[in-house]
Amino acid sequence: MTTHRPGGTRYVAYGGCVALVAMSVAITVGLPAEIRAQVSLSQALTLYGCVAAMMLILHGIGRSYVRVDDREIEVVNGFRRHVLTWDQVLGFSFNEGAPWPTLVTKDDERVMLFGIQGSDDTRKIVEDLVRRIP
Repeated sequence: MTTHRPGGTRYVAYGGCVALVAMSVAITVGLPAEIRAQVSLSQALTLYGCVAAMMLILHGIGRSYVRVDDREIEVVNGFRRHVLTWDQVLGFSFNEGAPWPTLVTKDDERVMLFGIQGSDDTRKIVEDLVRRIP
């Protein structure tokens, strides 16, 4: 079984989460007490809710992967999971300059492979995937 995860993208996503938390804490602690007293509970909850939503989106980006074995290919893009047997796969598309390859099923469904970034050694990975198609 082989698992492909985006390298730099994961570092940026989780680094962004750390930066958001650090910035939120720094702003909260750094504000003078008289200004903090003017912030209502609903305003604070809205602000921290937005920060939490951004962190959830960044986590979705960071958790993307493509897992391959002899029976199937599992693709997780954000919070959506696709599991396909190799008999369901028609092929792969990876055009010049594309950010990631695309899996094409025999039902003409297209699944982007966010876990394999174009900046990685993508051609070699896609060639390995194509060899697995029966």
